[in-house]
Amino acid sequence: MATAVAAPTAVIRDQVGDHLITPKNSALVVIDYQPSQIAAVRSMDRDLLLKNIVSIAKLAKVFALPIVHSTVNVKTGRGQPTLPPLAEVLADNPPIDRTTTNAWEDPDFLSAVRATGRRKLIMCALWTEICMAFPALDAMREGYEVYPVVDAIGGTSLEAHRQGLDRVRQAGAIPTTWVALAVELQRDWARLDTVQEVYQIVLTDRLLKEQ
Repeated sequence: MATAVAAPTAVIRDQVGDHLITPKNSALVVIDYQPSQIAAVRSMDRDLLLKNIVSIAKLAKVFALPIVHSTVNVKTGRGQPTLPPLAEVLADNPPIDRTTTNAWEDPDFLSAVRATGRRKLIMCALWTEICMAFPALDAMREGYEVYPVVDAIGGTSLEAHRQGLDRVRQAGAIPTTWVALAVELQRDWARLDTVQEVYQIVLTDRLLKEQ
């Protein structure tokens, strides 16, 4: 991966109709990144998971993706707000608080997703087997394409995480990773409007720094 200063090497494809993820055909869905949820994750390192979802949120901001941010049970007092590092990035996207385990069954959440006008949903949620899987299945039933970011979500066990991913994959979901997502959105290093910020988020702040 390297930056470029030349003109784009090819005509940019239709950003709305492209079969791949673009900044114009996708939205980011962020569900339940709260203290009790991440504390119960056993499928991957929790600190790494948090870094990955924060990086995704930063990328969504760079590419001006619509963001639907949701929490569960904060208003009832049973849950705590979004984890501070992520909440800071999503400060302009206040959470839709729910009581439903399946976000798709919450009218305000559903209205927010539909209001984005996007048919590709980049879905990040805790836990994989519940709060990602349930709305993903409902979304696909309504004709949305769902892209779970596998290294920014987590389950209550490795087996639960795998089962949740298998369930949505069998229904048509297309798993991705946070770095692949970044590059799919950028696509061409000669797209100078975003390249420096993407390079900073992906390489300078993360991959090169963490070696």
